[in-house]
Amino acid sequence: MTGLVLHNYWRSSTSYRVRIALAMKGLDYEYVPHHLRYGEHLEPAYKAVNPQGLVPALILEDGRLLSQSLAIIEYLDETVPEPPLLPDTAIGRARVRMLAQIIACDIHPVNNLRVLTSLRTVFRAGDQDVVNWFRHWVNESFQPLETMLSSSSETGTFCHGDTPGLADICLAAQVLNNTRFGVDMSPYPVISRIHEACMALPAFQRAAPKNQIDAES
Repeated sequence: MTGLVLHNYWRSSTSYRVRIALAMKGLDYEYVPHHLRYGEHLEPAYKAVNPQGLVPALILEDGRLLSQSLAIIEYLDETVPEPPLLPDTAIGRARVRMLAQIIACDIHPVNNLRVLTSLRTVFRAGDQDVVNWFRHWVNESFQPLETMLSSSSETGTFCHGDTPGLADICLAAQVLNNTRFGVDMSPYPVISRIHEACMALPAFQRAAPKNQIDAES
């Protein structure tokens, strides 16, 4: 697979998910940054690429657009099968999607930049209010996620067995995002252990926000 173009932002956790998947699959791509805090993703030129004005967006060699990180990752997994990001059984795939979606569908939608910005601009929330909001919604999902992972024999070094996959990609990106808001990870030893195992892998390291061309200190 060649000619891929990834529109993303270094600190976006959803962009980080896709970068991890691309790195795990060994795929090269053109990196196109859009600074979310400066509103570059809302400019007409980018809206012509992705009408949602969101990152990440992956442009295929034939010019077709894929957006939404989970859809992009599953496309990559179907078209570049090795290494697999989903198990080879229906129940295994369902479990991994369940774990991934706890993060991607329950935490991220209420804690992304546009929601946090609206809290400040529309509802006049202060900085500490925004931090408390972020922590609350992380904990609402991390508490049951920790229980699911710690109580299942299917949990191994990673979320499902001893090879990283879709759920680990989402977990790693979320845990890293948590550090910006001072989320206390001590109640989540299994999540923390899995995150540490992920961050020991070259693909996760290469895709990390601090290693991107648009990273800021």
